[in-house]
Amino acid sequence: MKVPFVDFTPSNTQFRERAIKTLEQVFDKGWYILGEQVQQFEQEYAAFHKVKHCIGVANGLDALHIALRIKGITKGDEVIVPSNTYIATVLSISFVGAKPIFVEPNPDTYNLDPNRIEQAITPNTKAIIPVHLYGQACEMDAIMQVANKHNLYVVEDNAQGQGAMYNGKKTGSFGQVNATSFYPSKNLGALGDAGAITTDNDTLAYKCRVMRNYGSQKRYYNEVIGLNSRLDEVQAALLRIKLQFLDKWNAERNQIAQIYLNELKNTGDIILPITAEKATHIYHLFVIRTKHRDALQEYLHTKGIQTVIHYPIPPHLQECYQHLGYKKGDFPIAEELADTCLSLPIFVGMTQNQIQYVCDTIKNFFQN
Repeated sequence: MKVPFVDFTPSNTQFRERAIKTLEQVFDKGWYILGEQVQQFEQEYAAFHKVKHCIGVANGLDALHIALRIKGITKGDEVIVPSNTYIATVLSISFVGAKPIFVEPNPDTYNLDPNRIEQAITPNTKAIIPVHLYGQACEMDAIMQVANKHNLYVVEDNAQGQGAMYNGKKTGSFGQVNATSFYPSKNLGALGDAGAITTDNDTLAYKCRVMRNYGSQKRYYNEVIGLNSRLDEVQAALLRIKLQFLDKWNAERNQIAQIYLNELKNTGDIILPITAEKATHIYHLFVIRTKHRDALQEYLHTKGIQTVIHYPIPPHLQECYQHLGYKKGDFPIAEELADTCLSLPIFVGMTQNQIQYVCDTIKNFFQN
């Protein structure tokens, strides 16, 4: 049996006819940039998060970049970020000229450890970017408490957490401005690059709208030096349809995850995902840890099962950040995660046979 890491066909089938009809409507309308589909998606996505504003942008990296830039974060400033995040989170800090300050995650949840943040704060610290990694909500109450105490700006990286909650509140609604990506493999994915910003702050929402559109609210009148980063009509139209399925799809991911958790318990040296108290997990990724990661991945590959390593090199050891002067051993938790993590297949429409085959194959590896 072959099990892909992700297969879009089962989920796409659920809305294919509606998508084609909607694309025809956009095509015939003849308005392809910042039209009614973007406006309606922004309203619906904001309502989903119970915030006042959503601003559609071109991708998740731009969403993070804009969120930092509108607050004037720049050279000489510092932004706290998890040591084990995807590189885009860190790049957004570099784009505004600021310095990323890495803080280790909780080794159980893999999310930014609120207890480690305060010791990383200096007079130059301006912001914190908590990342809802793999789909689990960060411990946002504690993070916001530290941020409020030190008057720090919070930008949630919600690219992997669409629909997750902490203490009954949706991720993407805690920070002053929050960013997400609709990269196709995300739980709410476009058919190409796309992203968005969410906020309850009227002034910051206005600045985001201006910044994404050449620094202009009124055409040909430019208030600031802006970007060209706009969610287009086609992607917005498709995202409007898929948003209606998101809670259902997240529930299905949870069902798959529960099978993995039950079946793989006490298998070899595998460490399974742990969800923090008050947090929910929407399992954008199902990540296990094992010291036999590379051998297990190769074995699964020979059996037709595709897996992915998220992420093999932590940001502080990436070539592009050599200038920061970090060395191996500086962030041991992030480095251990990079050496031991393996993401198993999980996608909407994954069959019971596929799930059981993955579990049985992993058990066979450790038994043999």
